[in-house]
Amino acid sequence: MSIETFFLDSNLPPPEDPQARLETSYIEAYLAGKGYRWCSLRALPAHQVKKLMTEACTYASNKLAEVETRSRLVRTLHGKE
Repeated sequence: MSIETFFLDSNLPPPEDPQARLETSYIEAYLAGKGYRWCSLRALPAHQVKKLMTEACTYASNKLAEVETRSRLVRTLHGKE
């Protein structure tokens, strides 16, 4: 199951902006690293899904902050900020 299918099945709107897509990719990467996919979460108990998703979202948030920090550094080094 792809992320798009997940959002279609859950009646939630899919992420539209590039940052949301990047965040989704980081969440998928985290889940894959733990041996899960979006579709496999449905078979897990709710408390385990919540724990995994909390960890995945924290991971994605940290990665997005890293990207933003690097972007600022590059802009600063090139004198654009």
